[in-house]
Amino acid sequence: MKEIIVLGGGESGVGAALLAQAKGLPVFLSDAGSLSATYREELQAAGIAFEEGGHTATRILEAAEIVKSPGIPDTVPLLQQARQRGIGVIGEIEFAGRYTQAPCICITGSNGKTTTTLLTHHLLASAGLKAGLAGNIGQSFARQVLAGRHEVYVLEISSFMLDTMYAFRAHIAVLLNITPDHLDRYAYDFGNYVASKFRILQNMGPADVFITWPESPAIGQELARREPLLPEFLAISLQKAYPEGACLLNGMLQAAANGRHFSLPQSQLPLAGTHNALNTMAALLVGLSMGLSPEELHAGLQSFRNAPHRLEEVGRINGIRFINDSKATNVDSVYYALGSFTEPLVLIMGGVDKGNDYSQIDEQVRRQVRVLICLGKDNEKLKKHFSGRVPVLLETQDVRQAVQLALAHARPGQAVLLSPACASFDLFKNYEDRGNQFRDAVEQERKGMK
Repeated sequence: MKEIIVLGGGESGVGAALLAQAKGLPVFLSDAGSLSATYREELQAAGIAFEEGGHTATRILEAAEIVKSPGIPDTVPLLQQARQRGIGVIGEIEFAGRYTQAPCICITGSNGKTTTTLLTHHLLASAGLKAGLAGNIGQSFARQVLAGRHEVYVLEISSFMLDTMYAFRAHIAVLLNITPDHLDRYAYDFGNYVASKFRILQNMGPADVFITWPESPAIGQELARREPLLPEFLAISLQKAYPEGACLLNGMLQAAANGRHFSLPQSQLPLAGTHNALNTMAALLVGLSMGLSPEELHAGLQSFRNAPHRLEEVGRINGIRFINDSKATNVDSVYYALGSFTEPLVLIMGGVDKGNDYSQIDEQVRRQVRVLICLGKDNEKLKKHFSGRVPVLLETQDVRQAVQLALAHARPGQAVLLSPACASFDLFKNYEDRGNQFRDAVEQERKGMK
């Protein structure tokens, strides 16, 4: 019997390997790098064969099917050879979805996925549903399907995951927004990226629900091309009210679906900013569609706390707020972050540029940013674009010095915002490491002031 080959030994791959073994399938895991000690020990304890530090092509090219990590591009020669031999290449979400009948709520978008996924899961769980949280966050979907404890799954789905999903079906699909991101994986063609995001609709039928923001230009254009849609359509809006859907008008958030209505002043939402109002509207429509009452939704909102590194206040020094938004790895995220503040800002940006167009935040930067601190190994693009657009432009390659520079230039009543618009891999392990180091630097300065 041919093997299931799992490519990639992170949480996604190890979860898929464990599930394959539990279903009686011969499985072999292969990772080009080194496995963490935890995953290596887990595979050994389970008796699952694996290799690390390289791929044995002859074994992989004899696979019954390949389950690949979302981080592995389709352009890898080994995967191209596999497809030429007729070997199916799928992702962990597709694989795990074969082994559960529980409804799946799938959330995607260029920005806001994690916040919306966490909020949606919290609303369902706080109302008493046995809700799993997986996908691009937390434990793998496969590992949770193997445990079999959940009656519904809330999945954060990236475009890379969507690209390897074929028969999988979302029962409720949420598409928050589409702006240019990861274009290096899509032949630098925005249309390819849009098509990838819309794969979340595949296989959906009239009994399913599609929640989206048609005022996002790329979504609006693609919807016009695809109409009519099979699933029930629920819009979130900043411009008009829908009989079924959600809107934010005149400071009041309203949502209606499944014969139920919800309303709340924006000032009472647990998350600041217009972008988070959109995220909240999407989560509320999921809750209503799942049969939650307005009272349950109110209670869930009151107890929600967002994940770290997303507009997270990490300290105050001399009346200056320090905000960690390290998860903002593209310009669109920074656009929404800036819109969450009314006070003057010291903005810290920089890192690995992903082909960013900074002109979309020019007006906000001109209006709000008093000092721009470029934090990265190569700051030339940032300096060239914003030179003359901000009163003070500084640069550093050290996060502690960035905090010290911010303190030297900020005034009481202002805020210091780390919202990089870039990937973190030049100076940090990942965005979490960048945010943690920023938080630690703020704490060190705060203690030094005592």
